[in-house]
Amino acid sequence: MRSEKNWLTEMKNIKKILRLLKEIISGAEIDFTSGNISRAIFLLAVPMILEMLMESIFVIVDIYFVSKLGTDAVTAVGITESVMSIVYAVAVGLSVATTAIIARRIGEKKPEKASDAAFQAILTGLIASALIAIIGLFYSKDLLMIMGADESVVNIGSSYTSIMFSGNVVIMLLFIINAIFRSSGDAVISMVILGIANLLNIILDPIFIFGLGPVPALGVKGAAIATNIGRGTAVIVQLYILFFGTRKIKLAFRHIKIQFNIIIDILVLSFGSLIQNIIATTSWILLVWIIAKFGSVAVAGYTIAIRIIIFVLLPAWGMSNAAATLVGQNLGAGNPKRAERSVWITGFSNIVFMGIMGVILIIFSEYFIRFFTKDIEVISIGAECLRYISFGFIAYALGMVLVQSFNGAGDTYTPMFINIICFWLTEFPLAYYLAINSGFNEKGVFIAVIVSETLMTLLGIILFKRGKWKLKKV
Repeated sequence: MRSEKNWLTEMKNIKKILRLLKEIISGAEIDFTSGNISRAIFLLAVPMILEMLMESIFVIVDIYFVSKLGTDAVTAVGITESVMSIVYAVAVGLSVATTAIIARRIGEKKPEKASDAAFQAILTGLIASALIAIIGLFYSKDLLMIMGADESVVNIGSSYTSIMFSGNVVIMLLFIINAIFRSSGDAVISMVILGIANLLNIILDPIFIFGLGPVPALGVKGAAIATNIGRGTAVIVQLYILFFGTRKIKLAFRHIKIQFNIIIDILVLSFGSLIQNIIATTSWILLVWIIAKFGSVAVAGYTIAIRIIIFVLLPAWGMSNAAATLVGQNLGAGNPKRAERSVWITGFSNIVFMGIMGVILIIFSEYFIRFFTKDIEVISIGAECLRYISFGFIAYALGMVLVQSFNGAGDTYTPMFINIICFWLTEFPLAYYLAINSGFNEKGVFIAVIVSETLMTLLGIILFKRGKWKLKKV
């Protein structure tokens, strides 16, 4: 009798999950400011997790095909991506500001004002990307040399660097417009759009890298072309949906105008997020600079390991983005208690996920690295990196949710100060001391990453409990 009851309970739970998945796929408009919080988190987080997984597939696919060209090619991509992280920092900064403003307007039931903010965010992104493109056009070789790349790496990778920087507009708009969809509650659209981009990238990568039919083998340069075509196509689809779709955010001719007051709000909010991301990414660049002192093999191993770690972290960022949207919309609806509860529930869910993934990476570290390379030395360093950094996953899981929740509330300056303390004042100095002065070599960098991420989480808990983020006006 008891087993029969358990079976019936399990069947009901399965049916409930299937109903929720059907609701997610349908893309139906949902009010996230009322009802069951766990349901709201599930409906937002699942498509956001899938979206982040798809974003990480870009990274994995590129490095998989490029790894067939040799260690120098992997090193060129790794160094370029470390410098490109500045582009991602700007894109994320603008997308965080976009999320905070639009989520607040949607929570206030003001979709027209949300649409105004959406166009101003896109316009700001276009201006920023034009300035960054200049760097790619004229200084690609200089960037690689500054990062410590040797001559062979510069010769192989400069075209990749130039194309990726010059075409940064597709990254910028992809991030900003997906933030528009996510913050309005239309997370499914973001997921589908990245699915289209990824499918194109998977198809085009081998064609442009190795050559097929009339397309010549372009090597590393081909990876950049394929990636930009995939993302560019996704941006076109995004714009079509914004102007001709029937979602919560719909752009019309009346929205196509410069509104300096909204742009200023975006810039003020994005400044804190931009600085926090620049702090984190410059710290990342400096870590690559330290690793480069131990040779191309160390950089290649570190690059492959970090790509795998990013693959794991981006779904966790999807959970964090769900928390940010819930915080913004619920503060807009005048319900700070619901916003706070959403954060703790999401944080716990993220801890469970990241804990499981950490154990998997620790146990099967060498297997994952071997998927990308057969070089024994690269495998050794990459596996070691995976094992060390995975020990910090549980702490980081909660920390990333708390940081994104501050951002979702429009309090972008608290995470900025947390990043200054954790990355500039802790991570880089500690990494340099352990790796260079104490003889830990690349292990010193891995240890410093764990320490800084744990400190970030502790500071996040303390500041979140103070509750000042609830009073932030956007």
